[in-house]
This record gives sequence, structure tokens and C-alpha cells, in this order.
Amino acid sequence: MSTFIQRVGTTYVPVEDPKKASEWYQQNLGAKETFLNHDKVILDLANQSFFLVKAKQGERIGFLDYNEYEHFTMTFEVNGYSELAKFHTLLKAKGVRVGEIEDRGHPGNNFVFYDLDGNKFDVWSELSPVFKEKYQVD
Repeated sequence: MSTFIQRVGTTYVPVEDPKKASEWYQQNLGAKETFLNHDKVILDLANQSFFLVKAKQGERIGFLDYNEYEHFTMTFEVNGYSELAKFHTLLKAKGVRVGEIEDRGHPGNNFVFYDLDGNKFDVWSELSPVFKEKYQVD
């Protein structure tokens, strides 16, 4: 069976204050705001739309796995270890809560970071081969 789905177009992230969260994503991740109202902000980030949706206090993306590990639901990709290290250093310098760079036993390295509302994200040092080929990235 062929795959009909070609890409993930939109991600929804729960936040307490969409305007403050939008500023955080713009300052720390380089997102571009394309829409803002009381209930949500739409950002352009990594060729995808991110909706920062006003949620009840304490709501977050993620889940606990069977080992009670707080898991992220999304991994951002950067192009190589040096870019991973630079991004890690930049986020730390901006006061973003970040984990250490890890070798998880698969190709590349990763680290986690948390947004203003405590949503946990992952960063991986390897671009997917399909992305590299499609966008002619070395």
C-alpha cells in the first residue's frame, strides 16, 4: 500500500499564555508568528505550523512511558553534531532548561529541552535521508 500522508503540517502545543509563549518560541527557536488572537498563536517553525493553544494551567504535551520516564512527543533535527552542540550552547545561554547531550546507542546524539510551559522536546543531530535528498542538504 502506498502512503497517502506526505508530511506533518501542524503541531498543537498547550500553553498558558499564547502571546508570551509566542515570544519565547520566536526568541529561542527562531519561529515566525503568522497569527495571534486570545485563544492561540500560529507560528511557522521548521517548515511546519505550530499552534500554541491556550490551555488549562498545567496541561503539557508528553506522557510517561512504562518506566515512568517523562517522554517527549517530538524530535527536531539539526544537521550534524556541531550544529547540535551550537544549538545546545545557545539555548543554555538564553536560560532555557536543557538536558545534557546524550549518546542513546543509535546514530547521532540528542538532547532535550523544555519550553516556557514545561513542554518537553528532543533535538537530534541527524537529518533524515529523505529530507536531505529532497532539499539537497549535505
